[in-house]
Amino acid sequence: MTAIGLDTYSASTRPTHRALIIGASEIARRIAVELSLNNGHGLSPVGFVTSGEIDGGKPDILPVLGRLGDLIKIARSFDIDHVVVTPPSSSSANLREIIPLCQQARLALRVAAVNGLHGNREFRCEIRPVQIEDLLRNGPVEANHEGLRQRIEGRRVLVTGAGGSIGSELCRQIAQYGPEQLALLGHGEHSIFTLASELNRSFPRQPIARIIADVRDHLRLEKTFSNFRPEVVLHAAAHKHVPLMEENVEEAITNNILGTRNLVSAALANDVNTFTLISTDKAVNPTSVMGATKRVAEMIVSDAARNSGRCFVSVRFGNVIGSRGSVLSIFRDQMRHGGPLTVTHPEMLRYFMTIDEAVHLALQAIVLGKGGEILVLDMGAPRRILDIARELIELHRCEVDREVAIEFTGARPSEKLSEELLLQSDDYLPSANSKIYVLRSSINGQSHAEHNVADQPLTLKEQVNELIEAARVGDQARIFHYLRLIVAEYNTASALSAVHTG
Repeated sequence: MTAIGLDTYSASTRPTHRALIIGASEIARRIAVELSLNNGHGLSPVGFVTSGEIDGGKPDILPVLGRLGDLIKIARSFDIDHVVVTPPSSSSANLREIIPLCQQARLALRVAAVNGLHGNREFRCEIRPVQIEDLLRNGPVEANHEGLRQRIEGRRVLVTGAGGSIGSELCRQIAQYGPEQLALLGHGEHSIFTLASELNRSFPRQPIARIIADVRDHLRLEKTFSNFRPEVVLHAAAHKHVPLMEENVEEAITNNILGTRNLVSAALANDVNTFTLISTDKAVNPTSVMGATKRVAEMIVSDAARNSGRCFVSVRFGNVIGSRGSVLSIFRDQMRHGGPLTVTHPEMLRYFMTIDEAVHLALQAIVLGKGGEILVLDMGAPRRILDIARELIELHRCEVDREVAIEFTGARPSEKLSEELLLQSDDYLPSANSKIYVLRSSINGQSHAEHNVADQPLTLKEQVNELIEAARVGDQARIFHYLRLIVAEYNTASALSAVHTG
């Protein structure tokens, strides 16, 4: 068993442990002061270990004892039993180097999460166990804070799907920029009530509107837009579970396509100039109903931008760590029951990004978008689901297979072994943000697939109307006919063949 635990102690009962602090930055120094003054953390800092060059130019409250490569030797020499990793040393790359060293020396590893580094907020430090999210982060996210402030501050902003994982984080980050009013639109009353209560505590001066509505109800949406008069809309409401949508095709059509059409229509009718659709990598060469419906939603947004000249854009990214129903949530639930962890295929690859990273970048679309573009987030390198399962087991101080098993269940229908973020590797252009690319074929508001639609006897609007009507009456033959007509690259066979040849 490893010594990297997920155990927690109350402030009154936890013993004091001698700790090394990884990092020698100003942040590390402030954390050292916090640990020295606050016995509630149960840690007594002894010295710093640097993950880079030793900084001898600034006076330290504690000595710099050496570099990361000497961690085991230093820990033994100074009778250390805990290690605290501080930003920016707590990058996923550094943690992957630090974890084996701590395991070898039987050192408990903790991460310092810090709030209040900027502005006048109180400096707060949370010392917590390493989480799998820490190992999946893609590095610092660039942000044009001033550009966002100019577009959000003093404006009325509406977020659909606000009670969901992505939608709620969008609201948290938007609230930091001081909109005139922030509308939380969702279908589930409990999630909207809970989020509004949280935001009222965190941003007591921020006006919040709580709107319970279904995006499929166009009359309700039109009334909402007429009353609230939003200036910025972020559309995160969607059905996203691939296997469930294969079994509930009509729901996928009406929620993801009809809902998007209704929102776009209401936005155009009420002079909304900025509209951002939260899309997915599964819209690229889709092999699933969910992916195909999100591709149609992108096309609806691009068509609106082209016809209106407004800043309507789509943002495409992959799996978000910890979102509801994500593989990580499933793994954690399986761990609580003692396993096994189920993986569909040993070579299954996915792109991952933390919720805060994904939302931070998605908001940049408000600054970068001109109208009609599909913006693609740099998700880093894809990760094997199997590797994530193993890492999670090890972080729970368990041995893979001996204490917690991993079982392979077989790839599911319409599931790809690997996802794509772009139609072609060379079909994108860099943007002002190094982690965001623009799909080349969407720059003029129309992609290759949309050109195919333009060649059809029916317009995109007419085809979407036929598709929605087929879903309303449950005519699956017509549904798939129009899905394939609109999304020429939709191919269910490619998913199955990829699995069979994997």
